[in-house]
Amino acid sequence: MASWSSTSVFTSKVPRKILFMFTLSLSVTYLFYSLMSCYNSLQFPLQENYVYQGRLVTEDTTFVTLREKLYSASQGFVEFTEAEGTTSSPTAKSHAGAGAEQRTAEWIRMQASPTPGLERDRQEISTTDSELRANCTSDYGEKKLPQAIIIGVKKGGTRALLEALRVHPDVRAVGNEPHFFDRNYEKGLDWYKDLMPSTLEGQITMEKTPSYFVTNHAPKRIHSMAKDIKLIIVVRNPVTRAISDYTQTLSKKPEIPTFEILAFKNRTLGLIDASWSALRIGIYALHLESWMQYFPLSQMHFVSGERLIVDPAGEMAKVQDFLGLKRIVTDKHFYFNKTKGFPCLKKPEDSSTPRCLGKSKGRTHPKIDPDVIRRLHKFYKPFNMMFYQMTGQNFEWELEEDSESRSSQD
Repeated sequence: MASWSSTSVFTSKVPRKILFMFTLSLSVTYLFYSLMSCYNSLQFPLQENYVYQGRLVTEDTTFVTLREKLYSASQGFVEFTEAEGTTSSPTAKSHAGAGAEQRTAEWIRMQASPTPGLERDRQEISTTDSELRANCTSDYGEKKLPQAIIIGVKKGGTRALLEALRVHPDVRAVGNEPHFFDRNYEKGLDWYKDLMPSTLEGQITMEKTPSYFVTNHAPKRIHSMAKDIKLIIVVRNPVTRAISDYTQTLSKKPEIPTFEILAFKNRTLGLIDASWSALRIGIYALHLESWMQYFPLSQMHFVSGERLIVDPAGEMAKVQDFLGLKRIVTDKHFYFNKTKGFPCLKKPEDSSTPRCLGKSKGRTHPKIDPDVIRRLHKFYKPFNMMFYQMTGQNFEWELEEDSESRSSQD
């Protein structure tokens, strides 16, 4: 009791203000040391983490990171090359792949090896190098909607024409077929424009999608985008074109019926099935009528698929004139490949191997009953005559009737 009594008396005698100040000073002191402790715990691990991360990037992860970036970049290049229509033999691809892999490994080792004074520079420019690698093909100029489109026809020679045009320095074209006006129209013009390559002043932006020519709403849609656009149509003997079309489908679907079965509704009665797409595409006059409702003939240029093979320079001269281009692509750019049966592109300034179209071009046609070919020529003749009148050009497909059945190349 005495102890409790003395404590109470002491507490009561100490002014409350002094007690409050004492308690406050203790709290401030505790807070100060707590903050110092927190600061130390944050500072030193951060420095260690920075050094640790730097060690990982410069030694271990350099191989993995650069290999992944280079692999993704090479994959994109391969895809881009295939889209351009260039091909190489499997043996060449394997050798090229091995050589590229060896050069990549050597390059990675050089980048990973420590060089005094350059470690920080390498880390700082790595992102820039990656961006340049990704954007080097599109940094110059600006993207524009096409001023010219190859709108048809399928299996007529559109890929050969596009590849020849791309040799011209004033032509920039999309490698793949955008299919904007027939399949992707709902994605909008901004999406379509973004697909286009960047062009400089004076260059023409182009694309090709052969299915536009036979798409009912394509003429109106293209006209709403650009009323003054230039249209190129590559046409070919409709009988040969139909066989080529069938050959392509057959290579993908070997189980389909024979050409003779698909071409007729009733072969005994001679009723041809014009609803079959392989045959319907060749009724050029029918499709051209839809385009002439929106565009004058002065904005259309018709290329002969046959002459594009036997005289590519001559046809290219006409196309370049139509597009308002200087005649740069000439006979010096072509080399006739007897194996494939059509011209290949080459650079006139060097002796490099000519670049031919891919394996999908030049397929051997199946043997078709000559009677079926004769009936198809008879079927197409009035439509061809109408097409000649509409375009003001005589493609002379009737002269090929005798040789058509002997044709064996796509």
